Amino acid sequence: MMEFKPNYVDAVYNLTNGKINGGLSDGPMSEIVFHEGVTPPEESAVQAELSSLIAAWEAQEYARTRKPLYPDIRDQLDDLYKEGAFSASMTAKIKKVKDDNPKG
Repeated sequence: MMEFKPNYVDAVYNLTNGKINGGLSDGPMSEIVFHEGVTPPEESAVQAELSSLIAAWEAQEYARTRKPLYPDIRDQLDDLYKEGAFSASMTAKIKKVKDDNPKG
C-alpha cells in the first residue's frame, strides 16, 4: 500500500518497469532520466496509468485511516498470548476502529 498519493513519476516508473533514474514528481517527461535504450512512454499512457494509480490509492483511504487507530501490534500479540484468543476488550477495540472507518 502506498503511503503517499501516486504521482507522474510513479506512473512512468510503472510503465517502464522501473527503468528510470528519477525525475520531478509532477513531470514533465523531459525531466525524467531513463535507462539507456528505454523509450519514454506516450503522454496518454502516462496519464491513464496515473489515473489508475490514484484511483487505487483513493480506494484504500479507509485502510490509511484505520492504521494508526488500531491498538499497537505488541499489545495485540501480548493480549493474544495471555488470553489464548483476543480478549473481549481487544476485540471491541479492533471492532470500533473498523466500525468507525468502514470500507468504501
